[in-house]
Amino acid sequence: MHICFVITTPFALNAFVAPVIRALVRSGQKVTVVVNTDAGPVSGELLAIVQVIHLDIARQISLHKDITALWVLFRILHTQRFDIVHSITPKAGLLAMTASRLVRIKLRVHTFTGQVWATRRGPLRYLLRGLDQWLAHCANALLVDSFSQRQFMVDQGITRLERLHVLGRGSISGVDTARFSPNAAWRRDIRDALGIPGDASVLLYVGRMHVEKGLVELAQSFAQVAPRFPKAYLLLVGPDEGALGLMSAALAPFGDRVKTLGLTACPEKYMAAADIFCLPSYREGFGLSLIEAASMGLPCVASRIYGVTDAVVDGQTGFLVPVRDAAGFADAVERLLSQPALAQTMGAAARQRVIAEFSQEVLVRAWLEFYDAQLATLKPPH
Repeated sequence: MHICFVITTPFALNAFVAPVIRALVRSGQKVTVVVNTDAGPVSGELLAIVQVIHLDIARQISLHKDITALWVLFRILHTQRFDIVHSITPKAGLLAMTASRLVRIKLRVHTFTGQVWATRRGPLRYLLRGLDQWLAHCANALLVDSFSQRQFMVDQGITRLERLHVLGRGSISGVDTARFSPNAAWRRDIRDALGIPGDASVLLYVGRMHVEKGLVELAQSFAQVAPRFPKAYLLLVGPDEGALGLMSAALAPFGDRVKTLGLTACPEKYMAAADIFCLPSYREGFGLSLIEAASMGLPCVASRIYGVTDAVVDGQTGFLVPVRDAAGFADAVERLLSQPALAQTMGAAARQRVIAEFSQEVLVRAWLEFYDAQLATLKPPH
């Protein structure tokens, strides 16, 4: 069996799909990856076991580039004749499902990981929503990474409920619970390297530094928390996509208590150094970073939005607050800071939940079983 993954960026490939690819190759399947290699490095481990084909997929709408990419992808799929084409990320999905339907690929799968139009208004929302409807029409198997996202898509008329499948309890490929595990040595080393005292309380954000991640509200929340908790620190890990400048005014008074780092290949080390994980995002398909942090034994404070409600159990593994509510977010953080025993109990419950429901082994097995089940339905009757 020859499987082709089409993904916009190597980051998504390395972070989400690598465990599944390794399992497929171990089982004797041939795997090809089509990805924009100009957007970042592909993991050396993957380069050693799969064929990688560069495709200039633009994340933003670009009519000329998108039509060119569609034509090139059509030629790739027509030439190699894959058994399965599986796309992840919105632009890759639109191109791959359109091209693979034209080529008549046997199994055409797309994984939805959140809707870029969910927070938009006006004509652009309807255009992007319509493109998702077209994508769903072209695919003959659809995955979503959370149950609440599945319901949102049904409510928005993207497709029927029975066409949307969730692997296990949710997420794309789960969490490596051995890698994401509490580590006292990492905690000490990271804090020493950043000049953070051992008795400090560290709030952590890991992800793209984009305004839609709620980072302006996070900065406002920390500005409320920091004067009341003088040993509180804020650690921001991820590439800046325009949010840092918008956060600077609120965070400036706290100087060295705010640590800003770029993209990392080792988020687990920073999670080990933290006490509370924060994600005040406006939209998420699931929020993988939340269950990674949970696997590290961290309680999470996050927005009460679809996707995130699957990753955090409010009052048990963390707190959910209304989206864009900086004051409410600060109140939830302060509750955990003022009650260390509660934070510890929630963190322990969070890790146990991940081990039971979101481990990588469980999700990868469910992914492979999904392929088998879908292929079986497409076989002609005897």
